[in-house]
Amino acid sequence: MDVEQLKIDVDFMIQALKEAQAAAEEGEVPVGCVIVAEEERNGKKSGGGRIIARAHNLTETLRDPTAHAEMQAITSASAYLGGKYLDHCTLYVTVEPCPMCAAALNWAQIGRVVYGCDDPKRGASKFSPTLYHPKTIVQGGILDKECSKIMTDFFSRKRKSK
Repeated sequence: MDVEQLKIDVDFMIQALKEAQAAAEEGEVPVGCVIVAEEERNGKKSGGGRIIARAHNLTETLRDPTAHAEMQAITSASAYLGGKYLDHCTLYVTVEPCPMCAAALNWAQIGRVVYGCDDPKRGASKFSPTLYHPKTIVQGGILDKECSKIMTDFFSRKRKSK
């Protein structure tokens, strides 16, 4: 990965972390994401773009086990674009997507998934790396420590409050 793309990925992951923080403040598991639509410059796709969807977990608020950050963002981005395919978009999410979200991202044909920390218990790669669309590029480990910390801090506080 080139240095410019890494900088872009870090900048957008910071935005996903802001969503994760909002989730934590609402008592939700702190997973946040943003979806970025690629821009074209001089007839070529750039490595960046603009945020077209922001979301965080809402499973507690909506009492819906499918209300993961990624699912909320897919719905929002699809509505924004007026179509179901997100092949020219990148999803930045603080934690590796679960199998449900990876499969939904497959159906949306997302171009790229960038996540922060691994989810060794429920992450898609634990179950099947082929859940994503064959053309989807998956990149993990962007701001891994910061993404892990927000999760461990959240669950540590939850355990102490019991």
